Amino acid sequence: MNLEALIPEYVRGFQAYVPSKPDHLLMREYGASMLHRLNNNENPLGPPPAAARVIAAFPPERAAIYPSGDSYDLRQSLGARLGIAADRVLVGNGSCEVISSVIKAFCQPGDNIVTADKTFAVYEWVAEFSGIEARLTPLRDYAFDPQAMLDRIDRHTKILFVCNPNNPTGTYWTQRMLVDFLEQAGEDRIVVVDEAYREYIDDPEYPDTIGLMERFPNLVVFRTFSKMYALAGLRVGYLAGTEAVVEVVRRTSVAYSVNVQAQQAALAALEDDREHIAATRTLVREGMRLVVDACRDLELETVGGAGNYLMIRTPINDMLMYRRLMKRGMMVRTMTGFRFPGWIRVTLREIPVMASFAAILAEEVHAIRNQRVPA
Repeated sequence: MNLEALIPEYVRGFQAYVPSKPDHLLMREYGASMLHRLNNNENPLGPPPAAARVIAAFPPERAAIYPSGDSYDLRQSLGARLGIAADRVLVGNGSCEVISSVIKAFCQPGDNIVTADKTFAVYEWVAEFSGIEARLTPLRDYAFDPQAMLDRIDRHTKILFVCNPNNPTGTYWTQRMLVDFLEQAGEDRIVVVDEAYREYIDDPEYPDTIGLMERFPNLVVFRTFSKMYALAGLRVGYLAGTEAVVEVVRRTSVAYSVNVQAQQAALAALEDDREHIAATRTLVREGMRLVVDACRDLELETVGGAGNYLMIRTPINDMLMYRRLMKRGMMVRTMTGFRFPGWIRVTLREIPVMASFAAILAEEVHAIRNQRVPA
């Protein structure tokens, strides 16, 4: 069998993402007695109470029954929350499936997408392993540069992806910036605004993307239950757009891809989220302050704002710092893969965990500087 001959060239040259090993294997590998995951931007508070109760009470016999193929009840609730028709909402198995559905719906070989070079990599990955060119533009002041994106548009550009707020830098466009961008981008292509971390923002200048769709029918918005709602393990993401756009994307989406428990938990989370969101924002704000102050004392540069994460420039190679922190039970995200070599990204968690991280980081930085470890 000549397997190589069967593989398209764009798949042959693509390197698969390698997830981290389970905790017990990592602890054994690094000799750590405990492990705090500060690498995936998960919410340590867990799901809202109503969602937690649904998960705990899930009847085993329901596992034998197919879920709603289009997440009907969840779409009805999301539509009511957003003030739009339920047919303008499409639910997927996490935002990654939604990203794939949009690219499949609008792109074919010879087309391209435009996004930033230092952002959530799945836009680029899905395009490339689908045979679609991904045009990457540099950030400006750690933020998406609207003019740089507009300059890369040509007649083959089908989708513009804007991560707002951006992962991993925590910067975001305001309503005015987004409107200006949409006006200049025109209606001949889809503009996707990925708002995975929007619930962490309490700023009146943050865009009202749902409201803007009446004026800009090519606008599509992504959101997720993985971050603020702490349902990352159940995989629930969704998009909103005009009925015409969503109907096209629905043709490329996989029916029954969101399981029964995930749909029920997400539905309950929407009905019980006010105190949960407030508590999570407080946790993140306090954790951010603690870690930023610690890094200032250590003279380490930080980048962060919106979202439940913070980037830290390390005094040595980011992979070397990762290994040192792993041995101490602190798992962070290396940033070389995000094209930020020499940086790590840290998920903001409970104050005791953040205090422990800050203390361990300080010990390691002092040890590195005293030993004059090369970068």
